[in-house]
Amino acid sequence: MAGTKSPEDAYTAAPFVPEGADLAALREAAAGCHGCPLHRDTTQTVFGAGDPDARVVLVGEQPGDQEDRQGKPFVGPAGKVLDRALDEAGIDPDETYITNAVKHFKFTHVPERGKRRIHKPPSLRELSACGPWLEAELELIEPEVVVALGATAGKALLGSSFRVTKQRGTRLEGDPSGPARGALIVPTIHPSAVLRADDREAVYEGLVADLRVAAEVLG
Repeated sequence: MAGTKSPEDAYTAAPFVPEGADLAALREAAAGCHGCPLHRDTTQTVFGAGDPDARVVLVGEQPGDQEDRQGKPFVGPAGKVLDRALDEAGIDPDETYITNAVKHFKFTHVPERGKRRIHKPPSLRELSACGPWLEAELELIEPEVVVALGATAGKALLGSSFRVTKQRGTRLEGDPSGPARGALIVPTIHPSAVLRADDREAVYEGLVADLRVAAEVLG
């Protein structure tokens, strides 16, 4: 019918988030989310995974190519970097919950790179649209610490004025009305930054140092 709008035009996942759901039910519901147009071209929704009783939740930007294909967060090269850094910082990766601020892979095609899907950062509108899923996850898990991995995650948790270069490695109070519900937020770089860096070792050591701040909070 002419003039009929689809749910994705509203740019909010809120109608798709079931009330009173546990993590399994949230994951199942998220698989059918059409809260923004990103779902159109992806393989699947990539929901969070890990320990439902975790004291620390790690929030990244969005799924990458491998995550989109496998349906799990941080299973690509950046995930391997993160696991190693967590272990070195004194945080057991198996005792964390990991998710992304945006649950669908946003990408573009560059003609000179063939069929390869090239990561494209989500917009603030897409970030806001997916916010209800992150809020629901954090509300259920109630972590003591939330680690924001990169600028996009920081903006999702702390607002659009967040700057990772200025605020990384600090302990920030989460807004009581925000998705982190008053948990301590420790921002750092996204582990993919290590893979892109000229001096990988130095950038990696910086990531580990920031994660140690989170480890100190956990005690």
